[in-house]
Amino acid sequence: MLRARRFYVEHEGKEQLTNAAVLLFAANIRGFYPNCRVRFVRYDGVTEEVGTKMNIIKDVSFDEPILRLAKKAPTFVGTQLRDFTSLDPATGLFKTVHEYPEFAWTEGIINALCHRDYAQSGNYILIKMFDDRLEINSPGKLPNIVTVENIQETRYARNPVISRVMTEMGMVRELNEGVKRIFLEMQEAFLDRPEYSEPGYNVRLLLRNNIHGRQQKTREKNTSVKVEAWGDLDELERAIVTFIGNRGKASISELVAYTGKSDRTVSRRLTRLDDMKIVQRNGKPRDPNQTYSLRTAKTGV
Repeated sequence: MLRARRFYVEHEGKEQLTNAAVLLFAANIRGFYPNCRVRFVRYDGVTEEVGTKMNIIKDVSFDEPILRLAKKAPTFVGTQLRDFTSLDPATGLFKTVHEYPEFAWTEGIINALCHRDYAQSGNYILIKMFDDRLEINSPGKLPNIVTVENIQETRYARNPVISRVMTEMGMVRELNEGVKRIFLEMQEAFLDRPEYSEPGYNVRLLLRNNIHGRQQKTREKNTSVKVEAWGDLDELERAIVTFIGNRGKASISELVAYTGKSDRTVSRRLTRLDDMKIVQRNGKPRDPNQTYSLRTAKTGV
């Protein structure tokens, strides 16, 4: 099988394993590629402190061949995520959801394993978890023609043999739909857009969790919209309420961008929702910074 897949090649009259074969299958990966590693670091808070203020509360490393890392690393990260509440657009009731959409961070880790620069002997994949965000750092720049701006539409495999094996095993989406789906899943979870960047000689995927809005919903147990009121709302009104509920609060401009409707249309619907005592205005009527949030038991529902 190794010969058929060109994992064995002839070198100086002898058959030898290719680098891809070692990275994918070697039992003692440290002896060949000590940088084939995923390190997970969790911080207490939203900043990375050093010295006497160091705030690392968990530091775990996985030194395995790629195919084992692709299972162990995401499984472990999943155990570190918290559960929050999210407004269900179908019912108007809050339900329990994970901190981030599972596909978003799983695909981010798998892509890092598949496309990182393994020639960097002193670097490894580093996952940082803060209270408000998750960062996946992969050694190397984006490959070839891929840029931060076109990453959703453009595909280029730095490690084509590794990419092919992982695709055939169902781990990687070869047509680049994986990156598109990361953006879609974050949007559907009412979270900020994923952020790709290239700090230093690394590729970073940053996922934000909107923890402030979610903490508020966790404390306020009676923020679900009454069933009878939810039934009186049309599709646009439900979209507005769902967006506000899952963001904690929202401005008119944010709702316009989300719904694709005009300022006037969104304002009229907010007025109706206010009259129905489903949402409340935060700020004076002509305040450009005013926002809307769901009413709670303390404010009239």
